[in-house]
Amino acid sequence: MRLGTDAQLRTKTMKKRIAIVGGGFAGAELAKSLEEKADVTLIEQNTHFVHTPAMVRATVDPSLLDRALIPYEKLLKKGRIVHGRAQSVDATGVTMDDGEQIEADYTVIATGSAYAAPFKAKDGEIDGLRAANAQINRKLRNAKTIAIVGAGAVGTELAGEIKHAMPDKKVTLISADKTLFPGFPDKLGNQLGSKLRAAGVDVILGAMAENLKSLTEPYAGSLTLDNGQHVDADLIFPVVGSRARPELLESLPGAKKSSSNRIKVDQWMRPSDLPNVFAVGDVADNGDPMTVVAINRQEPWLSKTLLALAKGAKVENQRPYTAANKSMILIPLGPNIGNSFLAVATVGNFLTRLFKGKDLFLTKYNNSFGR
Repeated sequence: MRLGTDAQLRTKTMKKRIAIVGGGFAGAELAKSLEEKADVTLIEQNTHFVHTPAMVRATVDPSLLDRALIPYEKLLKKGRIVHGRAQSVDATGVTMDDGEQIEADYTVIATGSAYAAPFKAKDGEIDGLRAANAQINRKLRNAKTIAIVGAGAVGTELAGEIKHAMPDKKVTLISADKTLFPGFPDKLGNQLGSKLRAAGVDVILGAMAENLKSLTEPYAGSLTLDNGQHVDADLIFPVVGSRARPELLESLPGAKKSSSNRIKVDQWMRPSDLPNVFAVGDVADNGDPMTVVAINRQEPWLSKTLLALAKGAKVENQRPYTAANKSMILIPLGPNIGNSFLAVATVGNFLTRLFKGKDLFLTKYNNSFGR
């Protein structure tokens, strides 16, 4: 009888196993927040965390690269990190491509999104990202004319960064949308457009490039726009948006894709019929945009929910996740100027510089990773 009681006690006090696939902004923060109260395994292909907001500026200033690529080795104190590629997920956990089984009571998919070089690493290729950064910076310094196709956050910030660091370059920013940042108040796009033009950027709106030769890396060439214009450039950056990486989720029962390759999730961030599998960040279509700001809302909710489940609560009794009614966005055009929308108002140079432009959150995340 004593043995049975001890076994029951150990079962009750044993920490729940949580596997997190993907160590980007969502996965890394989630692992840190859970490791004290759960048995956490973070699965990540790369040896270094890629701080994507800083990679835009690192294109023109490669000296930032060492702070933008942060080793994972000091991220967790109690949890473990497995560097490798996850092959599949099911109700029991994760199967790695070398056959290793990582058993889990709860699994979180945070595989993020892919982007054109040199802003994100391909599968486990940190050295390749460093090489791409060096190569494209060299081409950028030698180029006299630069075209950027896509005027989302990355394209707009890149135009601002180039003109700040290399004011002699001729930069053209091209967008198929008729306004900059059409999902936000007009004031945001109008003020950003005015600042870009004042810096010497030629902003072409409402025109789609018809002959992009690559969506994955910069190249030299000529662009034909659907408004009849032609743009010749020594370097063309295709930055037409992120594409989620849902490969682990696509084959799960009940999984459904939405736009940008994302997987739809229910109100508790579950992407399939499996009740113990969750998805967070860019890969999960929960109504939020694919931004770090959105991830900073999602991660605390999922952390709190998983800890409640680990204590025996039912997911249906937890407060559902709700996307923000008004998104926030921070758009620096170099370290000193820019505009941001902070949910209730559009703000200018001072607050954009303070919140993001000056440091790009590099100090925060280097500290968070124990560096």
